Amino acid sequence: MSLHFIKLRKYWYLISLVLILPGLISLALQGLNKGIDFTGGNIIELNYAKPVAVEMVRGAIASQKLEGSHSVQKIGETGYLIRTPHLTRDQNDNLLAVLGKLGKSTMLRNESVGPTIGRELTQKALIALLIAAVLMIIYITVRFEFKQGLAAIIALLHDVLLVTGIFSLFRIEIDSTFIAAILTIIGYSINDTIIIFDRIRENMLHRQKGESIEDVVNRGIWQTLTRSVNTVLTVIFVLVAMYFLGGSTIKTFILAMLIGVVSGAYSSICNASPLWVDLKRLEKKTL
Repeated sequence: MSLHFIKLRKYWYLISLVLILPGLISLALQGLNKGIDFTGGNIIELNYAKPVAVEMVRGAIASQKLEGSHSVQKIGETGYLIRTPHLTRDQNDNLLAVLGKLGKSTMLRNESVGPTIGRELTQKALIALLIAAVLMIIYITVRFEFKQGLAAIIALLHDVLLVTGIFSLFRIEIDSTFIAAILTIIGYSINDTIIIFDRIRENMLHRQKGESIEDVVNRGIWQTLTRSVNTVLTVIFVLVAMYFLGGSTIKTFILAMLIGVVSGAYSSICNASPLWVDLKRLEKKTL
């Protein structure tokens, strides 16, 4: 155990700050690049009589040179769900005309969606995050102690800020799947943190006389390090395969997951436990 994670905790904090700060500045100045799910637009659902290649559908939409982004989601063998920015009547008619040239089709849905749904989705996501944070603090407090719960939530906040900051910095468009990715990342990260905390608790129960809390926590991190690294690598392999081989509709979700899983592993090892040590040192009693 040549690397002492706890004694190097100031460097881990600095690394986290350097990674998060540009994203925070970007979020403050330009916010997130919200997709149709948040800004509103048109939703068109078509069902072709015969299978039509998704590249042909995308090409037909691209030929209309619509302002803003669009997405194409294949449904079954012959169906397509198309999301576009708000269309005028002429733009809508022209788009339907070029899509109709690809083959005989049946219009299942053609409607305009306002940004109200996006605001409602954002509000519910924030409420879900708040409820999850409170419940996790309660669970960790009951199983361990309040300071560990607080350290775990700060580590989770690190992951959320890093992912949203990177998406803002590089102007990557977000949709409803981004919210799902954030919630999934939180679940993954807290699981890894709890496993490390559980080993630290066992080590504290069998703490050797004269052994400092830094050494006890560092031993716990090393004892779970192999498990943490192997788990995150296994997840990354699957996500990378899905990113390159999966459809375009899940790329936002997969990219957010890739960033979040790596960040979650880092924060669980290098932030959560060191933060707990610092919180414990704030106590008046000698540890």
